[in-house]
Amino acid sequence: MPNDKPASKHSRQLLFSEVIAQPKAMATQTVPQGQTSPPVDQPTLDATDRILQEITSVGRRLEVMNLKITDLTLASSSIRADIAGFRETVTNLDQRLSAVEDHIAATPDQEEELKSLRAKLTELEDRSRKDNVRFFSIPEQKVGSDIKTFLSSLLTNHLGIEFSPPPEFQRVHRIGPPHKASTNKPRPIIACFLRHEQARQVISIAKARQPISLDGHEIRVAADFSRLTNDRRRAFLALRLQLRSLDIQYGLFEPAQKIGLETEMA
Repeated sequence: MPNDKPASKHSRQLLFSEVIAQPKAMATQTVPQGQTSPPVDQPTLDATDRILQEITSVGRRLEVMNLKITDLTLASSSIRADIAGFRETVTNLDQRLSAVEDHIAATPDQEEELKSLRAKLTELEDRSRKDNVRFFSIPEQKVGSDIKTFLSSLLTNHLGIEFSPPPEFQRVHRIGPPHKASTNKPRPIIACFLRHEQARQVISIAKARQPISLDGHEIRVAADFSRLTNDRRRAFLALRLQLRSLDIQYGLFEPAQKIGLETEMA
């Protein structure tokens, strides 16, 4: 029974090698002396050379492929390293994003705390200024070198305030640097009284005796507040002026309400 199994790979390689080697062996076979060398089949030799050339070409192509595979392996390693770096970067960004989201979630509480701290700071600043009194529109040439003596005389002679004991100041000075010669607007004077009751007394009497005139100049006396409190007072002043205008135009308030409103405005 004939063997129907195909020849194995090893058997095929042997047969191929024999086919290649046989013509060369026949070509190089020595002939004994005295005998004529058998004729060599030229087409067989040409086919063998072509096969050898093809094998050489295949080997060269394999070398080129090996080089390309090496380059691809190196490129693949570089890509893997880059991907690992990208993963680390994405992880860091994700952590930072989570931290930002947590911070944003806590922002409303922080805003409320900040508002509370600002309110407390404003209150502390106003309390630290409670002994201060500001004087506006006093000409600088009228004051002279001793500003404390001038201010004591102003309070006694022009406001008619009788102090007991006499007024004492911790400090008195102009606010801001001197103006240019072309500017006639005088700088405000701020006086810090040693006794809080005297500062309140000056403000109360000055408000009741407005306007106060000094050599043809109308001066104004006011308490010293922080910037935020002054902004709020100006906004309230604008609002009450609007209310007064509306009341004059439309008669919005009853007489009793008008008395309360005028008391608030004072």
